[in-house]
Amino acid sequence: MKTNYFLSFCLILLWACQDSPIEEFAIIPQPSSITYTPGVVKLKAKPVVGYPAELANEAQLLQSYLSSDFSLDVQLREGADKADILLQLDPTVLSDKKEGYILEAASGKISIQANTPVGILNGVQTLRQIIKEKDGKLAVQKAVVTDYPAFSWRAFMLDEGRYFKGKEVVLNLLDRMAELKMNVFHWHLTEDQGWRIEIKKYPKLTEIGAFRDSSEINHFGSNVFDGKRHGGFYTQEQIKEVVDYAAKRHIMVVPEIEMPGHASAAVASYPWLGTSGKQINVSCRFGVQYDVYNVADPRVIEFLEDVMDEVIALFPAPVFHIGGDEVRYNQWKESPVIQSYMATNQLKTPAELQVFFTNNISNLLASKGRRMMGWNEITGAKLHEYQAASDTDVKQKLAPGTIVHFWKGDISLVKQTIEQGYDVVNSNHQYTYLDYTYDAIPLKAAYNFNPIPDGLTDAQKNKVLGLGCQMWGEFIPTVESMNLKIYPRLAAYAETGWTDVVNKDYARFLNSLDFFLQKWSAEGIVYGEVNKGL
Repeated sequence: MKTNYFLSFCLILLWACQDSPIEEFAIIPQPSSITYTPGVVKLKAKPVVGYPAELANEAQLLQSYLSSDFSLDVQLREGADKADILLQLDPTVLSDKKEGYILEAASGKISIQANTPVGILNGVQTLRQIIKEKDGKLAVQKAVVTDYPAFSWRAFMLDEGRYFKGKEVVLNLLDRMAELKMNVFHWHLTEDQGWRIEIKKYPKLTEIGAFRDSSEINHFGSNVFDGKRHGGFYTQEQIKEVVDYAAKRHIMVVPEIEMPGHASAAVASYPWLGTSGKQINVSCRFGVQYDVYNVADPRVIEFLEDVMDEVIALFPAPVFHIGGDEVRYNQWKESPVIQSYMATNQLKTPAELQVFFTNNISNLLASKGRRMMGWNEITGAKLHEYQAASDTDVKQKLAPGTIVHFWKGDISLVKQTIEQGYDVVNSNHQYTYLDYTYDAIPLKAAYNFNPIPDGLTDAQKNKVLGLGCQMWGEFIPTVESMNLKIYPRLAAYAETGWTDVVNKDYARFLNSLDFFLQKWSAEGIVYGEVNKGL
């Protein structure tokens, strides 16, 4: 009888000591590797976060996240090396991965180690996703997460040239990007239909260029207009606020100031900027307009340099995007001034003129410590049916150091561009254009996009910096219509940019997506079709 009591006692003791079954994490983007051990780390109601002075920003963000996400009363202790959650900078941790981190949940505490503050914040974003409620308590499955991104350029682009959204909308988008570890906010600020950034030397750019009388609706070429005046712009102080907000979340803001095309709003403000010299109105019609800058006029080049100087003063990012896409050559071909300029500079075709102009801008930017980026028309390649082959014969070589932003054309152009020595960001419109419907780009197609095309050597693969996804704004007049396009596809692009292709799994991604779907719903974001195209 005593033996039975003893055996029962041992079994009860063994059961009591047994760790709970391992619950694997559901994280977007999927980390590089996760090693689980039995058991959980339980969080206190008032957890202490220890951090060095260099991580004050990251510690404060962690405090705000845990308060908003879980109603935890987090205590911050600078310099503490013993805490419930420890943030640690260590140059030896993933030393060649500046955005990488190691998160460990073990022995009653959680630590996040990295060699840079951005790595720490990436670990913080992962921690937010793995805290779960168990038996009325918040806990984290014991594990070690080792993580770093596949690509250095993981961008979201917002086009506000078409519809102005405003600072609060942009700040919200930056928060959503940070949660998904996206690190480049590409801000498309000038267009045919609106100029959205204050330039103090040229006040008419916003007095006139930031407003249009009406907006085309339904679809391109509908010739139907809503009859409502639309406009708005960012003051330089507002720009500074956005850039600072992004920097605290380790997001680089890259401005795009379109040139030499998509310039109608600027030309409407100052007619002497245009090749025709005629007074025009800010375009109410969407699609490509014919008015382009008169690149033969030194006053126009001076204007562009003045604009660049004011923009550079606001954006510390080392990259400056000049657009350069969809330039219609009609006005250049019909202008005696342009034709004379081309002859003087021994330029045979309009595409050569564009490359020549682009290189001059590149040199100007380089003298100001900036690297030029532009859509892949800047190479002079023929991408559009309206371009005559004779117009796109180019012997000019694009300036070295340029980042070519691929969006259109045969995919072989990516390899050709890399072979010529240029870095590439791949934003192939067939996979990354958020203005496209879910029929055209369902969630699964967005997820399966690979920025690296087939046939590249290892060295050439390294020239693909990453990807961007683009929210073009022609037919998203409201925040709600915009959000339906962005979410949930933004999460797919985030994982495509972060997670190595061998670790990607669409079924796992869909399971992990539940965390964000619930979060977005709680924040009032109405998202698009998750299962479209399955």
